[in-house]
Amino acid sequence: MWDSNAAANYVRQHAQSQSGGNCAKYVRKAIEAGGISVAPTLSAKDYGFPLRQAGFIELGDALSPRRGDVIVIQPIPGHPHGHMAMFDGSRWISDFVQNNGFYPGKEYRTQKPPYKLYRHH
Repeated sequence: MWDSNAAANYVRQHAQSQSGGNCAKYVRKAIEAGGISVAPTLSAKDYGFPLRQAGFIELGDALSPRRGDVIVIQPIPGHPHGHMAMFDGSRWISDFVQNNGFYPGKEYRTQKPPYKLYRHH
């Protein structure tokens, strides 16, 4: 049974002060803390299929995220693995608290690479 509160609490409590390049690991562990097992991948950008296999559905946009939603962002130059983060109900968190929306840094916000939002149903 999916517990979005437990997942959001986990990602919030384990966030670091800045990115350590471990977004996929932190978000996957938060999903597991919420009661769902997700097969690990080498890159954040490749988590779409494992999330769907675990019961997450793909949504159209990230305009109205809910607690426990996961975003998977495609790579940009210099960031070949892409990015992923979880919404905790008020902000996006990966391995760090993202204070400027779901794109994790200035390069992402400037280039705006494609992303997909996932929600467990």
